[in-house]
Amino acid sequence: MEFLAQFHPKVVHFPIALLSCYVFLEVLTAIFKKDFLVKSALLFLLFGVLGALAAILTGQQAEAAFDYWNKHASALFDQHEMYANITIWYFSVLLVVRTFLVFKKKFTNVFKYIFAVLAIVGFYFVFQTGDHGGKMVYEEGIGTQYKEKVMEDY
Repeated sequence: MEFLAQFHPKVVHFPIALLSCYVFLEVLTAIFKKDFLVKSALLFLLFGVLGALAAILTGQQAEAAFDYWNKHASALFDQHEMYANITIWYFSVLLVVRTFLVFKKKFTNVFKYIFAVLAIVGFYFVFQTGDHGGKMVYEEGIGTQYKEKVMEDY
């Protein structure tokens, strides 16, 4: 399944965008209290979590396909992986709890405020995951043709 590794740079942008939109919609839900915003936020959260699962699957394949790590790149990867795991678990729990509350019709105004705050906290994890992944690519050249060319020369 190493062929999935090539899709990681393409796949990761979907959960970043979807979960970022979820955060925005969750804040709007707390402010405007419209039913369509409650449902829209839930859909963005669902698809964001599914996208994050795809990103993790392709990311694990990318890790297996890449065999050269210097000390700095290894530290960046460890942090990237840690934040990715926190992100997927965090938003998965939010998805389960929020879905339960919405379907039981218990998603009251208090929960709307709580979830708005929790969504903003979750955005921090999305940001950190993307930031460390971006540093691996743009500072270390991991996964780029330049890095692969340098490694072939060794």
